[in-house]
Amino acid sequence: MDVDLRVLRSFVAVAEELHFTRAAERLLVSQPALSKQIDQLERHLRVRLLRRSSRQVALTPAGQALLPGARDLLDAWDRLQGEVQEAAASEARTLRVGFIANAACELTPRILAEFARARPDWRVAMLQVPWTDATAGLAAGDVDVALLRPPLPEVGVPIRTRVLFAEDRWLALAASHPLAGQDVIRFEQLLDEPFIALPEEAGAWRDFWLALDHRGGHPAVIGAEVKTSDEWMEAIANNFGVCLTGASTARYYPRPGVVYRPIDRITPSEVVVAWRADDQRRIVGDFVTACTETAGRER
Repeated sequence: MDVDLRVLRSFVAVAEELHFTRAAERLLVSQPALSKQIDQLERHLRVRLLRRSSRQVALTPAGQALLPGARDLLDAWDRLQGEVQEAAASEARTLRVGFIANAACELTPRILAEFARARPDWRVAMLQVPWTDATAGLAAGDVDVALLRPPLPEVGVPIRTRVLFAEDRWLALAASHPLAGQDVIRFEQLLDEPFIALPEEAGAWRDFWLALDHRGGHPAVIGAEVKTSDEWMEAIANNFGVCLTGASTARYYPRPGVVYRPIDRITPSEVVVAWRADDQRRIVGDFVTACTETAGRER
């Protein structure tokens, strides 16, 4: 039986990080799932690749022997996959743009119009992904460019970004919540409130929307976990918890029973256009230019 490349990629991540939690965050998977994949690879090869203890992870001689070839194999596959996708995209003249939730807000149709003027022979396919992937398919190669909100997780491939704009983070909460009557909410009032959270595999992106850097070590209380906009809205409407979001969400997701309020003294959220650093195609550069020039005119 051949080895699944996903399993091999998991081994490389653990071998480079020498830490299962960091490797899981990098791959956007849960730690138990990652451990299962490593066990699967070791059973397939009938060797021990890693020595694990409660304090450290180390490569065995067999693991050290596997790592360079595994890296080369994955790099070769990534290059081949990119060449195949580029050929298919060029033939279809379709640029795949990944996004999460409301993408670049009102800027999105203006960006698409600008790109259409520059490259009328190409079409854009907008692909929405669940919140478990903060790169919106970019890391996996499922899209060519993406409209994202940092921070981005470590994903094993270099990703470049350009900031288009920033907006304040607001609070979404049930209209029946005691804080809903305030015009502005202080973040200190939220320290003990249950929060609607992204899944753990979202890593740094989950931490940002829980505002862990503003809590001074105070742990976040998790009322529910969600993967999609619909799940998120249902959880808030049912008062399972509150949630930080971009100010534009109030415009894009109005719903009876849910209100949005500004928060005092909290850092904003940036919206960026992102692409893989090793993708040098002109069409990708043209889309990035359409994004930055459109954003520049709006400032």
